[in-house]
Amino acid sequence: MIPKIIIVSILVLQCNANCGYQSCTGTKEGAINVHLVPHTHDDVGWLKTVDEYYYGANNSIQHAGVQYILDSVVSELQVNANRKFIYVEVAFFERWWCHQTDSTKSIVKQLVNEGRLMFINGGWCMNDEATTHYNAIIDQMTVGLKFLEETFGACGRPLIAWHIDPFGHSREQSSLFAQMSFDAFFFARIDYADQAERMKLKNLEAMWKSNPNLGSSADMFFGTLYGPLYGPPHGFCFDEACHDPPIQDDKNLSGYNVDQRVTDFISAVQDQAKHFKTNNIMMTMGMDFEYENAIPWYKNLDKLIKYVNEKTNSTNIHLLYSNPACYVKSLNEAGVTWNTKSDDLFPYGDAPHNYWSGYFTSRPSIKGYVRESNNILQICKQLEILKKSKFSSEILKRAMAVAQHHDAVSGTEKQHVADDYAKRLSAGRARCQELIGTTMTSLVTGKTGINEAQYCEFTNISICAITESSNKFIVTVYNPIARAVTDYANIPVDGNVYVVTDENKFVISSQVFDVTAETKRIRRTRKGSSKVLIFPYSVSALGWSVYHVTAQSYLTTNEMNSKGISKYTTARIPFNGDTTIKNKIFSLSFDGTTGLLKSMTNLLTNTSIKVNQSFYWYDPNTGDSVSSQPSGAYIFRPIKSTPEPLFNGKSVSLSVIEGNLIQEVHQQFQPWLSQVVRIREGQDFAEFEWTVGPIPINDNNGKEIISRFDSDIESENMFYTDANGRQMIKRELNHRDTWDYKITEPVAGNYYPVNSRICIKDPKAQLTVLTDRSQGGSSLKNGSIELMIHRRLLVDDYRGVGEPLNESGQFGDGLMVRGKHFVQLAKPSDAGKMHRSLGEKLYMAPMVMFMPSAVANTAKKIKGSLLQHQIPENVHLLTLEKWGDDTVLLRLEHQYEKTDNADLSKNATVSLKGLFADFDIISVQEMTLGGNQLLSEAKRLKWKTADGLVPTDYKPEPVSADTLSVMLTPMQIRTFIAKIKMH
Repeated sequence: MIPKIIIVSILVLQCNANCGYQSCTGTKEGAINVHLVPHTHDDVGWLKTVDEYYYGANNSIQHAGVQYILDSVVSELQVNANRKFIYVEVAFFERWWCHQTDSTKSIVKQLVNEGRLMFINGGWCMNDEATTHYNAIIDQMTVGLKFLEETFGACGRPLIAWHIDPFGHSREQSSLFAQMSFDAFFFARIDYADQAERMKLKNLEAMWKSNPNLGSSADMFFGTLYGPLYGPPHGFCFDEACHDPPIQDDKNLSGYNVDQRVTDFISAVQDQAKHFKTNNIMMTMGMDFEYENAIPWYKNLDKLIKYVNEKTNSTNIHLLYSNPACYVKSLNEAGVTWNTKSDDLFPYGDAPHNYWSGYFTSRPSIKGYVRESNNILQICKQLEILKKSKFSSEILKRAMAVAQHHDAVSGTEKQHVADDYAKRLSAGRARCQELIGTTMTSLVTGKTGINEAQYCEFTNISICAITESSNKFIVTVYNPIARAVTDYANIPVDGNVYVVTDENKFVISSQVFDVTAETKRIRRTRKGSSKVLIFPYSVSALGWSVYHVTAQSYLTTNEMNSKGISKYTTARIPFNGDTTIKNKIFSLSFDGTTGLLKSMTNLLTNTSIKVNQSFYWYDPNTGDSVSSQPSGAYIFRPIKSTPEPLFNGKSVSLSVIEGNLIQEVHQQFQPWLSQVVRIREGQDFAEFEWTVGPIPINDNNGKEIISRFDSDIESENMFYTDANGRQMIKRELNHRDTWDYKITEPVAGNYYPVNSRICIKDPKAQLTVLTDRSQGGSSLKNGSIELMIHRRLLVDDYRGVGEPLNESGQFGDGLMVRGKHFVQLAKPSDAGKMHRSLGEKLYMAPMVMFMPSAVANTAKKIKGSLLQHQIPENVHLLTLEKWGDDTVLLRLEHQYEKTDNADLSKNATVSLKGLFADFDIISVQEMTLGGNQLLSEAKRLKWKTADGLVPTDYKPEPVSADTLSVMLTPMQIRTFIAKIKMH
């Protein structure tokens, strides 16, 4: 129980709170007000690991110790009540906070309540915007915002989004920030030509029309920092590591320099002010990991403010300690009409030949691991609500939040830091797998506190001890989607004949075939299965199903005579002529001469295209100086705009598997590059599973590998890529919406982030390729789609990471990567439904686990669901997460855009009353997207544009009191904290 005296103290602090916009004072009417913003940018891993950065370890790489920054700043803020500071990365702050005494915590709370220490952005990290999925972005923001809300209340609630270091900016990111009720979004890195144009037109600050589906309620005021980047004006860095002269104000000493320092600063102010529309400008006084000793910063800023302001009457320049919120308040009160933009800010180029589009693909294994870990996390959070395990999702939540950092999933970190991110994810996954296994054991058998389930991490290369060594085992499938799902299980086995039965002992059709030679090559000395067993499964919404697998030696006579007994299928070499694989929906034809894909047909709609698919490589520039910019972890710069083909001679090596459930074409392009193209019965897509690596470098040359589809679709130089897995953004070759684009890099300058899908279309057909991880992609010619799948480079690109992107892999000779592209062909009117449905299944895939056959003897509920009924097809259950002892965080998402599908783009309604089987929702409170503020209390600033005052207030249809019905419009996400009662 909290002592009453502490409760009184907290109440007094809250009553005396003068935070947020209320804390903004000190501007001078009629003068140029210079808002000095003391700040530090603390990467949550980059050159050093998260732990090394926090403690100040491994300083031989980079001198940085975040704990000392916070110690020093808190101390110096107490010296002068006018001083201010902003902090961003909650992953660091929360760790520091947990180490503080009660007296220090009380001081910090007072600083926050007075607006002298302000949290900006408020996520666990400052996430990347190109290679992150919107689900993971929302989650990482939620982790940070929840901590701030619970620790500091309303005064800890950030007002401004602050992405000063990510390398380009996404329209969906802006939309998400708007839905989190931020009033403005500031960043530093935009294309050099875009920035020059905006400076000339005084357009560095404007309104971003972030989401056409949500209208002006998603509009976001944005500002591009003047620079350099997010640092102070040249000559005015006062950190210990800087070499700029301090302000020496003793006239009795020979080093007196106040007049010169004031003159220089006034000149910097005048240079900046002429590029902005109002008489307010913001100067960011700080940089990466600065303020470890805050004394020199604040002593010199105190003096700078004093001596510049002494000349205000003659210069009309007034300096003040400020923060982004107070700066935004001044801009909002200026009465200016702001311009608008509706495109995004990719790719980022910092010079004519330096496009940061390489990191869209860098470190493909980490990118795939992060995406897969997100899948596990969502399942873990759902099952945690049932309280059947002592484990929690917290470790994986935090590991996933850290992994969204703009030097994590982006692939722009040092190798040992990438290893650390992977270790954190692995530890979190292990805890969640225990939670999931224990919960599933309880659901299936009724036993509590026991984990009978095993999760095999390496089924993609056919390694799974329990299925290889057992003649009888159980396959348990959990489906995290709020609709029933039918898919296929791929099980590593060593036998030829199996029977698979469901919960009713009905035999399920299955098929067995050999693992590929390529799989064995990847495994090298590791043992694994010799064959793969596949069978279709069906699992209910938020439900589970159990299947029994029995090998031939254990089969009964009846089972041996079953029509559903597995069929062992061997690969064959096709005869002369074309080869076709197909199911009842999809057909692929391969050229008999080259062995390459030749045509593709959707049999249901009779939509057919000619299409060739193959692999190519770009030869990266390896310049040895900044002036001859090389490709690296960040930058993509090929020597030639035409890539080289990656198959020798006239034909790729080809073999075919034809079975009752699955048909495959196996292609070998190089000893280190192969592909399996497969079609399964009942599925409306083809799966292209590629295996790349180790990329050879014996020619002392790096290589950047792409998969390219060349079709007869008349795409007219237009293509579409997703924004963080949600909105589809129209792209035009060699074009930017907001400035006259000069072609300097015809390939890299046209590459865009592909987080989940890319497509081209004409009036008759749409070709869509979905990915299993973030990649860079483009359409560089009519009818073409290309995706970069792997990169290995031998030089650094001079952007700070200081080592080449040359991953050694598990065996030390180079990274091997196996991934998938999922290809759909449809009429344009049908394509939206197809790719939205498949996209949901890919990032929220059912989880396949294995249990010993003995579990069957104690099974009580081998098929079930957490839902009483499934939700509409166009609605996605985005979040179901334990929030408190009797509350859950619930997000419902309309996953279609207005233009996707005539039927599914309509409004949808979900009733929460009686929706869940294991608990009842008693009441709900609607929150902003971050879950940290009641929606009814969220009032965003209004900005004057040619369209009127924006954003308009976000006013969703009220939740009905009796049925708890929630109505959703296209692309709308509604967030609730729901009070529940367990059954």
